[in-house]
Amino acid sequence: MKELLSVITLCISYTWGQAYHSPPNILFIMTDDHAAKAVSSYNDNLIHTPNIDRIGKEGARFTQAFATNSICAPSRATILTAKFSHLNGQKDNHAIFDGNQQTFPKLLQTSGYNTAMIGKWHLKSDPTGFDYWAIFPGQGYYYNPDINTMGDTTQIQGYATDLVTDLAIRWLQKKWDKSKPFFMFYSHKAPHRNWMPALRHLDKLQDRVFLEPSAFWDKYDTRLAADSQLMHLQNHFLTAYDSKITTVNVSKRDSALWKLAYDDRLTPSEKAAWDLAYKDERLEYIQGLQSGKSKQWLNYQRYMRDYLRCVMAVDENVGRMLEYLDNNGLTEHTVVVYISDQGMFLGEHGWFDKRWMYEESIRIPLVIRYPKSIDPGQVRHEMVMNVDFAPTLLDFAGVPTPEDMQGRSLKPLLIGETELDWREEMYYHYYEFPFMTHVNPHYGIRNSRYKLIRFYGEVEGWEFYDLQNDPTEQHNSYYKDEYREEITKMKERLKSLQKKYKDFNPEE
Repeated sequence: MKELLSVITLCISYTWGQAYHSPPNILFIMTDDHAAKAVSSYNDNLIHTPNIDRIGKEGARFTQAFATNSICAPSRATILTAKFSHLNGQKDNHAIFDGNQQTFPKLLQTSGYNTAMIGKWHLKSDPTGFDYWAIFPGQGYYYNPDINTMGDTTQIQGYATDLVTDLAIRWLQKKWDKSKPFFMFYSHKAPHRNWMPALRHLDKLQDRVFLEPSAFWDKYDTRLAADSQLMHLQNHFLTAYDSKITTVNVSKRDSALWKLAYDDRLTPSEKAAWDLAYKDERLEYIQGLQSGKSKQWLNYQRYMRDYLRCVMAVDENVGRMLEYLDNNGLTEHTVVVYISDQGMFLGEHGWFDKRWMYEESIRIPLVIRYPKSIDPGQVRHEMVMNVDFAPTLLDFAGVPTPEDMQGRSLKPLLIGETELDWREEMYYHYYEFPFMTHVNPHYGIRNSRYKLIRFYGEVEGWEFYDLQNDPTEQHNSYYKDEYREEITKMKERLKSLQKKYKDFNPEE
């Protein structure tokens, strides 16, 4: 009886401390390449994501959240440091992140948080600022992946999206120092290429025929940079690795990548289930080619099915984490954020991948919940950049934001402060070239209606879009007289932003 009373007293004491005396816990959920249109609260035509939607319904959803360099490692470095790529040193995926620099997990850690990093890291150097970390080496594999736990790498059995959640819950159960609030960076590989769904989802969407987006057959008139890319569904989507079609001849590179993801990772029983599930879709693809259907369209159908199947597992596992918070009395005192590191083309312009300053690439989902401070059901239209996430979480934690961080806290918006002088434009700069997709370096500015982009390097030139009249960005209006005054203004604002963010202008 005494032992029972002691346990009850301890639980009451902990709950009281969490509810009234400590900063909030923070669960920071990030996925890779999750397009906003593949979240049902943003667009209900593709998929139902009730658990991700729940975060926004019980808190806030932002409709204009953007990545400032739409590629994996640079976006992650920007999120960690709240600095643009040219200042944090991570301009592309090839650089090694300098873990000695200031990051918001370090600031939380030194301010009394118990910190954990679990899942996809993708920054080459080991995580710093975390009391515990368990990460995928490199990109990680969907099936039976390797996990590097505090420097010790082992292979574990299971599906990556499920395993990340298993590890996250296990840390909360067994390793979290409950005398401190926690910060957990809970990071999924999915839905990153090559889109290998969980076995339980292989039979989903088999009969679904996806309508191609309005810019699917884009011809890139007046856009030289777009015409030189290597990310087209017709010509650059790999037959085995991407489309999972193994019954035709494939290139050596395609075969090698498929071997790494499939032959070297799946168990015999998983292979049998996989091949049985894909039998009809492979046949459908081959018959489609024989009947004269476009390879671009056939690859698009395969892409969308597998991409959305991967999102299904993400949403289920977000639900598992939210349920754990509910069942353990943590919901009211935990800030929950869901984001993607960048957007993703889902057939727009005939493309997969990201990188460009076009809308589908830079726009990201952002939902945030904290019952103690954020009124539910908010839909926010302010312009947000990924440099804002660190200041926001530090603000909720009561930790001062260093002056050299380049973002702004979203907390004042979320708790109802009025008369805020919020930004009216965002800045973008992409560097990686020519690796893989051959997207030329470019920088630019976007406001609520217009977008101005400057390409430099192998392809030189300007692009200008009126997002109200040309939302699919198929018509470069840079040379139209009717926009001359607006373009002049935006060039001046672009220079101003480059000065503000201490970025270079190649023309100066």
